[in-house]
Amino acid sequence: MAKPLIGVTTYSGKSPNGNPITAVQHTYIRAVAQAGGLPVLIPAILSEEDFYDLYSRLQGIMFTGGGDISLTRFEGVNHVRISGVDESRDFTEISLLRKAVQDGKPMLGICRGTQVMNVALGGTLYTHVADQVKGALDHDYPGELFTALVHPVNVDETTRAAEIFGETLLHVNSLHHQALKDIAPSLRVAGHAPDGIVEIVEIPDHPYAMGVQWHPEWLTDQPVTRKLFKSFVDAAGK
Repeated sequence: MAKPLIGVTTYSGKSPNGNPITAVQHTYIRAVAQAGGLPVLIPAILSEEDFYDLYSRLQGIMFTGGGDISLTRFEGVNHVRISGVDESRDFTEISLLRKAVQDGKPMLGICRGTQVMNVALGGTLYTHVADQVKGALDHDYPGELFTALVHPVNVDETTRAAEIFGETLLHVNSLHHQALKDIAPSLRVAGHAPDGIVEIVEIPDHPYAMGVQWHPEWLTDQPVTRKLFKSFVDAAGK
């Protein structure tokens, strides 16, 4: 049986000598491959015609982490910490996410990808959690803390997420300064951090549409994390 083609969204940056590049961290690619999928990079600079053409050949899409979403895409409070805004990436990912919802194509959002899910479907974001959520945990652990398990996530036992993970208490890393605020009408909240920050969302009537606010691609040594990627790739293979 052929391995399913999984689209992996990318960011635009510059090489050491200043030339424009399209990139994504290897951890996303390896997580997809480990789960039995064939990762295909989706450049954020393609024309609308071309990224939809590429989309039509994919069995699933992973929306990866990265810079902040432009305030032109939702009603959010401007903040000095907003960074990495890429209008082309926003347009590409929001367009593809809405198309995948419409078509029932399996999708997985990671960190920024979960925020894209919410914004694309009509939700909003806290643009800097530390200043906008009273009593919030420190969710922004940069540097070498990609694999540090810094807080728990409580999973609603009635959700698909609980079925996928097989557990209702997870321990996760955390590398984000923004978070979901007003939840899009079509999304269901499936998990929270202890401070109330939404950590998991899903679309109940979709074949497979899941978003997690942490970075599981750095935690594939955990059996519970491998279940997430395997369930996504398996859904795409169907």
